[in-house]
Amino acid sequence: MIIQCTTYQDGKRLADIDVSALPNALRNPDLFTWVALKDPEPAEVLMMQEIFDLPELAVEDTLHGGQRPKAEEYHGLLFISLKVVEQDGGEIHYGDLYVFMNQHFLLSVRNGVRRGFADVRTRAEREPGLMKQGAAFVLYALADAVVDRFMPVADGLEDQLEAIETEIFHKQPTREMMLRLHSMKQDVTELRHALPTVPTVRDEVFVRQYARHQSHRGDGLQDYFRDVHDHLQRIGQSLDNVRDGILMAMQVNMSLIGLEQSEVSKKLAAWAAIFAMMTTLAGIWGMNFENMPELKWPLGYPMALLLMAAIGLILYRRFRKVGWL
Repeated sequence: MIIQCTTYQDGKRLADIDVSALPNALRNPDLFTWVALKDPEPAEVLMMQEIFDLPELAVEDTLHGGQRPKAEEYHGLLFISLKVVEQDGGEIHYGDLYVFMNQHFLLSVRNGVRRGFADVRTRAEREPGLMKQGAAFVLYALADAVVDRFMPVADGLEDQLEAIETEIFHKQPTREMMLRLHSMKQDVTELRHALPTVPTVRDEVFVRQYARHQSHRGDGLQDYFRDVHDHLQRIGQSLDNVRDGILMAMQVNMSLIGLEQSEVSKKLAAWAAIFAMMTTLAGIWGMNFENMPELKWPLGYPMALLLMAAIGLILYRRFRKVGWL
């Protein structure tokens, strides 16, 4: 579905146009055209391919979906694939945002994104001085909005980790805690894959190069793209810290479970030793040999019970002293 099809001139909104007027708008070098699609049908994407002369491989990626964040250049046209993360009721949801752009137009296609980018368009139109940069500034605004949506999700994972760590040390470790930690670890891994890649310092920032790609546009946007890059680094570092914290919490949880099992084993071993001694004495006197004078002793039975009780008490106090009971 086509959300909006708008032309701009000198950074100012000119008019909303019909799709049929797109070819004429694209032929005007003084106009910048911004088209937005939401969950389009394949026929709509193919129609845009014909109007904007989009590369076939990029269109296939858009139709099939599920692409990882990437940027590709096709003869003066840039194709950018981004993952959009959203959280609803504790569940993390992923959508796709595809951007086709050159100096004169920007086409954005979002699939499976629940919350749109109307606020991005409103923000961009409030700054006509920056909108003069055309597609470069719109790309920055979209990338900034996409990256910002990662922040509350990463913060939420940090809060969940802190809550689980508190439970681990104040409650008895359980299998349910391990399952929650493993689920969080999967969420962090998926978020890390969805997060746009932050190249090394010796490379160009992945979004900054989009602005530099255009010779006379985007020259003043490096600081803006650098800000997006800083947000990416901060989110990436936060996710790495959460992942390390999860691994540490899993190790601590397993260690505490092991200690708990060890304590139980000690108690079982101590009681087994106490009853084993009593069983040994009872087994000896239960053999019923004829030459066992204590069996005919009038005080034999009470003395046997007293001996077993005394040995059991001595062992019990000994195990209590060493902390086994």
